[in-house]
Amino acid sequence: MTLRVAIIDGQGGGLGKSIIERIRKLHPDKFEIIALGTNSMATTGMKRSGADVGATGENAILVNAPKMDAIMGPMAIVIPNSIMGEITPAMAQAIGNSPALKILIPLNRCNVEIPGTRDLNINELLDFSVDELLRHYNATKA
Repeated sequence: MTLRVAIIDGQGGGLGKSIIERIRKLHPDKFEIIALGTNSMATTGMKRSGADVGATGENAILVNAPKMDAIMGPMAIVIPNSIMGEITPAMAQAIGNSPALKILIPLNRCNVEIPGTRDLNINELLDFSVDELLRHYNATKA
């Protein structure tokens, strides 16, 4: 069974690229990765790092979010008007309402703090996130 995983990111797509590279390195064949960028730079960067397909913009996220088994990205993707305005309220709502498992990387930006994450560096956060995706994958296979 292959899980459909959307990686959602904005700006240059750097976080999304890092997530995709980690997934592909550790589990190259277990996931179908869909890059959903808020802009074309983010989508292109994520596609180059190993996503199977990519799409850009609000409508791409609105259409695809409900179809995913899992959604990964920065915590900001569920906060309207975050990522310097790239996340529209409709995008945040579609992601939040999706039945997909949401694995959100808690970067302490957007004036939101997650207690307990302050001492973790980005590499640790990404490792924990990919581990959580694998746990979900293994649970759905059982």
